[in-house]
Amino acid sequence: MKYIALILTCFIILSGSVTASDTLTVLRAARKVVLTGYTRHVTTRTVSAEISGKVSKVNYDIGGQVGSEPFIELDTTFIKYQIRIAEQSLDLAEVSVKQARARAAYLRKEASRIESLRKEDMVSESRRDAIIRDLNLAVLDLEAALSERTVLKTELDELLERRRRHSIYAPRGWIVTGRNVEETENVRQGVPLARVSDYSELVVPLYVSPEELAAIRSLPAVFNAELEGAPVTASIKWVNPEFVEKTRKLGIKLIIRKYNGIKIGGLKLSLPVHLKTEGLYIPGAAVSMRYENPTVTLKDTGEKVRLIILGSAGDYLIAADDVRLSPGTVLIPAAEK
Repeated sequence: MKYIALILTCFIILSGSVTASDTLTVLRAARKVVLTGYTRHVTTRTVSAEISGKVSKVNYDIGGQVGSEPFIELDTTFIKYQIRIAEQSLDLAEVSVKQARARAAYLRKEASRIESLRKEDMVSESRRDAIIRDLNLAVLDLEAALSERTVLKTELDELLERRRRHSIYAPRGWIVTGRNVEETENVRQGVPLARVSDYSELVVPLYVSPEELAAIRSLPAVFNAELEGAPVTASIKWVNPEFVEKTRKLGIKLIIRKYNGIKIGGLKLSLPVHLKTEGLYIPGAAVSMRYENPTVTLKDTGEKVRLIILGSAGDYLIAADDVRLSPGTVLIPAAEK
C-alpha cells in the first residue's frame, strides 16, 4: 500500500491542476512495443549474357550506379564481319531485284505490243505464245529475287540483333551489388555475371505477431517512424499470409516514404506501436487517495469506484478491469470531490 501511495503522490504532483473544462476519460490500457528492422533494397536483378562471347569492357564496379553505358560489352569483331557480308549479299540481291523488275517490265510491254500485232495478223501465234512464256518466267524470276532479298534482310536483322546483345545493359540508376566478371574473360549464355539492386526506395522486412500486425494496421496509411534516429514516414508494402512455423509470426515489408539521407542497406528502423493489454488507463487527476484507498467518481452517476492499481504510464495510472469502468467513461477531477 505504501508503494501505491507513493505512485499516486508522485503522479498527482506531476499531473498538475485540472480545470473544470478538462475531460477525464477512461481509456483501454496498452503496452508500448518498439519494432525494429533494417533497410533493404526494393528489388534485385541478376545480369547475364544472352549470347556467349569474350568480354571486351566492364563499365561499372561494385557500389557504382548504372548509367546510360552498357554494363558489359562483348567483343564484336566476328559479328561485324558477318554483318558486312550480309550487307554485301543484300546489295547484290537488290541489284537482282532491279534487273528482274526491269526485264519483267520490258516483256510486259513487249507482250502488249505483240498482242496488238497478233490481232491484225501481223505476227504468228507461236510468237505471241513465246513472249507470254518469257513474261511469265520473268515474273517468276522477280518473285524469286524479291524472296531472296527478304531472306537476306531477315538474316541481316538477326545479325544486327545479335550484335545489339553484345552490349549487356542493367537498369539505369540501380547500384552494382555484385560482380564476378573481368575483361578478356569468355562468358557463356545465361551464366550470371553481376547483380544490381534498386535503392531508389528503401524497404524494411519485419516478422511480427498477429497482435503486432493489427497494431500496425490500426495506424494511418502513412505513419511516422525513425530511421537511425531521424524521423521518416513509412507504409505497408505487403503482408505475407504465410506464417513462420517456429515463431508463429508473419512476414511483412514496410517501405520508407520520406528519407533524404544516403539510401543504403542496414539502416535501423524503429516503429513504436501500442498493443492491447489487460487493465484500464485512469487519468491521474481523477484519482482520489484517502486512507491509501485510490478511488474515482463517475461523472454520470456520482458513484465512487475503488481501484486496484497495477502501475503507471505517463499521466495515467493503470488499474485492473472493473465492470463499472469502461473505455470512454468520464470521471470527476479529484479536486472537485
